[in-house]
Amino acid sequence: MTRTMSEKLRLRARRLARSLGRDGSGLAMVEFAFAAPLVLGMGMLGTDTAFLVVTHLQVSQIAMQVADNASRVGEQDVLTARKVFEFDVNETFVGAEKLGENISIFNQGRIIVSSLQRNAQGGQWIAWQRCRGAKNYNSSFGLQGAGATGTSFPGMGVPGRYITASAGTAVMFVEVAYDFKSVTPMNIFNNRQIVYTAAFNVRDNRDLTQLYPGGPVASCTTYSAARPR
Repeated sequence: MTRTMSEKLRLRARRLARSLGRDGSGLAMVEFAFAAPLVLGMGMLGTDTAFLVVTHLQVSQIAMQVADNASRVGEQDVLTARKVFEFDVNETFVGAEKLGENISIFNQGRIIVSSLQRNAQGGQWIAWQRCRGAKNYNSSFGLQGAGATGTSFPGMGVPGRYITASAGTAVMFVEVAYDFKSVTPMNIFNNRQIVYTAAFNVRDNRDLTQLYPGGPVASCTTYSAARPR
């Protein structure tokens, strides 16, 4: 019995379908094609998450280091109260720059150093404040001169647990604000703001009358990643 052309084509199609159904040579490639986007996405998410955690740690360490260094600076004279100069504060920023070099701390962040002291009425006040960094960020706890008179300024830090300065001494209060940049195209955590604070009491008998001239002023009214000149 002679088969028509259409019957022959249908027969070939059935044979081809059965052959493809038994063929497993491309199975691994198909599975990989389906799984690759999921595996790649999970890998990038894990990478970004790990980098975010490490960046949190680094920003926290920078805040601690700057506060600690600022509490130690000043001229080395044991006979008089230690004077602190503008270049002393600038040197603490240089140390922060070295510690945060791999995360571009001054291009993506800002460091604020405040000298918290007691005013003439026994209240708290910010005697001076210095900043560096390209990020547009002001202190969350007050600007230079806040609390200069009276006792209405409670101190700096978390409400209910304010950090305050004792009579005759000062607290170096540091704020570090940083904009996180994702290292993968997922950008899940991109531009997330990281903020840490730290505070250290000054370590020596310090002259609290002023921050003495001597070098460029790291003004808090400008936003620059460059070193003050």
